[in-house]
Amino acid sequence: MNRIDKLFKEKKNNVLSVYFTAGYPALDDTVKVIQALEKRGVDMLEIGVPFSDPMADGPVIQASGAEALKNGMSLKVLFDQLVDIRQTASIPLVLMSYLNPIIQFGFENYCKAAAQCGVDGFIIPDLPFAEYMESYKPVAEKYGLHVIMLITPETSEERIRMIDQHTSGFIYMVSSASVTGARSAFSDENLAYFRRVNAMQLKNPRLIGFGISNRETFDAACREASGAIIGSKFISLLESEKSIDDAVTKLIIAIDPQ
Repeated sequence: MNRIDKLFKEKKNNVLSVYFTAGYPALDDTVKVIQALEKRGVDMLEIGVPFSDPMADGPVIQASGAEALKNGMSLKVLFDQLVDIRQTASIPLVLMSYLNPIIQFGFENYCKAAAQCGVDGFIIPDLPFAEYMESYKPVAEKYGLHVIMLITPETSEERIRMIDQHTSGFIYMVSSASVTGARSAFSDENLAYFRRVNAMQLKNPRLIGFGISNRETFDAACREASGAIIGSKFISLLESEKSIDDAVTKLIIAIDPQ
């Protein structure tokens, strides 16, 4: 069973997924970050592949990606780093990459390398749904990988149901139409969107991302979905704290101060 499916079968609520940029703060930190987050009870990890034109990312993640590229991170380097990751990490791992680096690498090569490393799925924010259905879905399924699709407050009910029908793993609910970035609370409009999608009773579990940074936003997301994805908050902590372990500790305290 795919590790993403296993996670959601065993844990229905309060799932915590954390995004970080591969090769940041230092090139060789990727595996250290994975191990530190799993050790502190994080349920799933989204590993960001740095790209020169990250259209959905806010300034914090953009800056981390620029630094990672400067450090020498690439898909080949990332797969070399992850080759033995399943000897020390057991939680689901999802790669988040824009389409351009994947096309350059070759999608089948990408799937094959990811599967060999024990990656469980992909997020490709700029992959058109029609292209996914025609060319990407069959190849990903061949290697047992889930392609996770994003929805936003502007996504129509018809399209949400289409995504739900033709994808697996989970649905990534973008909390707002803006780019990534931490916020202290969700608006009434955000909450209404969460409730509207929750009421649709979709087959796939949902995780809410963009803006999760503290206990209030994490709890709000968990009330209307299976859990939440934290990205910018953790990247900021990796930048400000003295060590990876300190950053992870601060992150856990931020969403569970007790």
